[in-house]
Amino acid sequence: MLNSASAKMAGLLLGGLAALGAFLASIMLGTTDIAWSSLLSAFNHYNPSKIAHIILLTERLPRALIAALVGASLAIAGALMQTMTRNPLASPGILGINAGAMFFVVVAVSLLPLHTPAHYVWAALLGALVAAILVVLLSRGRHGELSPLRVVLAGVAVTAMFVSFSQGLLVIDQQSFESVLYWLAGSVSGRDLSLILPLLPLFGGALLLSAFLVRHANALLLGDDMVTGLGMQATTIKLLLGIVVIVLAGSSVALAGMIGFVGLIVPHMARGLFGIDHRWLLPACALLGACLLLLADVASRFIIPPQEIPVGVMTALIGTPFFIYLARRKMTSQ
Repeated sequence: MLNSASAKMAGLLLGGLAALGAFLASIMLGTTDIAWSSLLSAFNHYNPSKIAHIILLTERLPRALIAALVGASLAIAGALMQTMTRNPLASPGILGINAGAMFFVVVAVSLLPLHTPAHYVWAALLGALVAAILVVLLSRGRHGELSPLRVVLAGVAVTAMFVSFSQGLLVIDQQSFESVLYWLAGSVSGRDLSLILPLLPLFGGALLLSAFLVRHANALLLGDDMVTGLGMQATTIKLLLGIVVIVLAGSSVALAGMIGFVGLIVPHMARGLFGIDHRWLLPACALLGACLLLLADVASRFIIPPQEIPVGVMTALIGTPFFIYLARRKMTSQ
């Protein structure tokens, strides 16, 4: 673990360089490799008649930007969820938030006349909110306390329910299946930069609120009683952090679909390097989350070329063994 502030600052700098390298790799590598000269000329002197320029600015650049934004958002959401619930197994994907957002997007496509990205955003946010409320209600004990084990079980149940509902609707309405197929698998390809613009205020507002709440999140680590003793309202803090998680996770699903395990893996990596202080943890999660999803997207292009594996499948391949390891370690420690 990095102990001193200067070491942590150096670590964040290295993380930024790693994320930049992953971003460049996402732009340059693929079925069609791009030369450095083409990269520079595409930005300085764009020529729509050159295939390399078209690939760079219409496919690779939006793809890399979306992967970086979604990876950073899911990682921060996962870290805040683990802090709120004091549960190392918590993440938007495992606790049903992503599945709820996905189900409401399917409903918007199948049953309602909503077929624009802006509509998908609001449907995903509503679904994330409903899923979060269900998990909280199902995991409360007799006296209103939240058990980490009950939270995970409730999240698994809510996830299974919303996934089943989504599959049922798509079986009934075959025409809608293709339009939401990439959301089911999780993908950052085939997107346009215009999809990001309506979401930027949501992502930006949630990230600013999370930065404002770092001191309060640190206080939550001491327990609700200690938070109250410091003159803060634990319920209010958790509510605000919950809003951040819902906005980040719901917007990510609206943009890239069901991408799991980033919010589980990255916070543990960041804590191992930077500790539990959210002033360092959240920036580290943003950099490492962006780096992980960018590299997973690059790897997905070379598994079965020329076809590509959805990036959600790649993160599941990485995250499932890690989840099993965490669950076994938690069971043996009890």
